[in-house]
Amino acid sequence: MNPVIGLDVSKGESQVQAFLDKGKPYRKSFSITHDIQGLGCLLEFLQNVEKTAGGHQPSVVLESTGHYHIPVIQFLEEQNYVYIIVNPLISHRAKSSSLRKVKTDAIDAYHLCEQFYK
Repeated sequence: MNPVIGLDVSKGESQVQAFLDKGKPYRKSFSITHDIQGLGCLLEFLQNVEKTAGGHQPSVVLESTGHYHIPVIQFLEEQNYVYIIVNPLISHRAKSSSLRKVKTDAIDAYHLCEQFYK
């Protein structure tokens, strides 16, 4: 398995979506805050995904969002998780190729996961 977590980062919170492997979403997306409690919830979810994926540590994919993503990046580094920061122009171009023109944070997190496998 090749698990990945997509984070759509915004001011003060992030939308989280996980995939266990290409085309296999894991649970529904949910929101976390960028405080100790929210990041603790993210860590618990990361560990749960890793356990479900047979011990494979998930990578985390997120867009560069100016300074909003800094607390999340710092937390992921402290917990020794691999993260990939995507240029927003690249992810926007990938999302705009979709026929659906729906814009929600949950869908953006989902697209980040899909983009990881491409």
